[in-house]
Amino acid sequence: MLKQKTLKESFSLSGKGLHTGLNLTVTFNPAPDNHGYKIQRTDLEGQPVIDAVADHVVETTRGTVIAQNGAKVSTIEHGMAALYALGIDNCLIQVDGPEFPILDGSAQYYVKEIERVGTVEQNAVKDFYIIKSKIEFRDEATGSSIIVLPDERFSLNVLVSYDSNIIPNQFATLEDMAKFKDEVAASRTFVFVREIEPLLQAGLIKGGDLDNAIVIYEREMSQESFDKLADVMKVPHMDAKHLGYINHKPLVWPNECARHKLLDVIGDLALIGKPIKGRIIATRPGHTINNKFARQMRKEIRLHEIQAPIYDCNRAPIMDVNRIRELLPHRYPFQLVDKVIEIGANYIVGVKNVTSNEPFFQGHFPQEPVMPGVLQIEAMAQVGGLLVLNSVDEPERYSTYFLKIDGVKFRQKVVPGDTLLFRVELMAPIRRGISTMKGYVFVGEKVVCEAEFMAQIVKNK
Repeated sequence: MLKQKTLKESFSLSGKGLHTGLNLTVTFNPAPDNHGYKIQRTDLEGQPVIDAVADHVVETTRGTVIAQNGAKVSTIEHGMAALYALGIDNCLIQVDGPEFPILDGSAQYYVKEIERVGTVEQNAVKDFYIIKSKIEFRDEATGSSIIVLPDERFSLNVLVSYDSNIIPNQFATLEDMAKFKDEVAASRTFVFVREIEPLLQAGLIKGGDLDNAIVIYEREMSQESFDKLADVMKVPHMDAKHLGYINHKPLVWPNECARHKLLDVIGDLALIGKPIKGRIIATRPGHTINNKFARQMRKEIRLHEIQAPIYDCNRAPIMDVNRIRELLPHRYPFQLVDKVIEIGANYIVGVKNVTSNEPFFQGHFPQEPVMPGVLQIEAMAQVGGLLVLNSVDEPERYSTYFLKIDGVKFRQKVVPGDTLLFRVELMAPIRRGISTMKGYVFVGEKVVCEAEFMAQIVKNK
C-alpha cells in the first residue's frame, strides 16, 4: 500500500499578490502523518491556522478564498494543485499576508521547489477514496458540470467554452499526475480585457500584469478606451484594432487556457481532504462549481467513511481453500473463509460465500435464516489469523487464540446468498506473539459488522 508523503524540508517563495498587490512570502513546511493541508497566517495575532478543506471556502469570484478562526487567505489554488499533483499529503503552509503570491500565474515554481527539497515517505497509509460509480454535479444556470467516473488512478478531462473568437472551445487532458510538471504546471492564469475594468473597480487584480497572466483582447474597443486601460495597467499603448493575446511571453501551449483550468480543478479538488482514484470530466469549470463539487465529494466520503474492498470474482485468489487449510487448523463446519484476494504487510482481504446449506441455518433460524454475529466475528478472526500465520515458518505448528474483543457492532443481517468481504488490518506491530487487529465485514458496499480484537499466536507443543 502507498504511504503518505510530506516535504523533506521547508521552502519559501516570494512575490506580489494578484489581488492585493502586496509583497508576500509563502513557506511550505513538512507536517506529521494525517495532518493534511493547513494554512497559517503568520502576520495575524495568534497566528491562526485554517484547515484547507472545501467546507472553509468562502469566496470563488476570481480565485479560491478560504477562511477559519478569524483568518482569510486567497489565491491558494496553484500551490494546492502542486502539492496534490506531486502526491504530498501533509503540509503546513505559512503566509505573511491575505493571499499567496501569484508568481508567474502558474504552478511551475511550486513544483520546482518541491522537487528541489524532495519528499519523504511517512508511516501512515495513503487513504484513497475510490470512485465506484458515477457522481455528477451540474449548474444549469451556467451550463457547467463536473462528473467523476471509476478509474484506476486520478485523471482529468477539461473542456472550456467562451463567447470569444480567440478561445471559443479548448480541451485539456491529464492521464497521469506524474506528467503534471511537464504538461500542466507552467500554464498561466488568464483574463479578458473586457473583464479588467470591472475587476479593478471591485478592488481586485491590483497586482496583475503581463508577467503573471495571459491577457486576451477579443472585442475591439476605441483607441482612447484601450489607451486608458493600458495606462491603468502601466503597459505601453497598443493598436486597438489588433486582436489576440497580449503577453510578454508567448503561449507555452496553444491550449494553455484549458490547461490552466485543469490546474485550477486539481487545486480546488485538493480541498476534498483525500486523494481520489477516479476520472474527472469537467465542462466549463470554474472555482465556484469546483468548490460545490468538492463539498459534495466530502459529503459522499462521510457517508462511506469505510469503503468496501474491490472484489473481482474473475481474478485468481492470493490464497485458495487449499492454501487456507495449510495455514488454519479449522475444518468443516468451522472453516469460515473461502479465499483471500488481497494481502499486504499489515492488512488482508478475505471472502466467504454464505449459502443456504450452512449447518448453522438449521437452528438459526429455521423460518428466518440469519448468520450468527458470533460466527461473523469468528470468520473475521480467521482472516486475521491468515495474515499472521502467512508470515511465519511452519505455520502448521502455530495456533491463534482470542484474548479480547472490543467495539463490536452489527449493522445489518447476513443471510443466504450474501458474499462477505473481510478487511482486517493490524493496529500495531506484533509483539511477543500478541496481535491487535481491526476488522470490517462488508456485503456489497455496506459494513455489516466491525470489531477490534486481540489474539495470541502460540506454538503448539
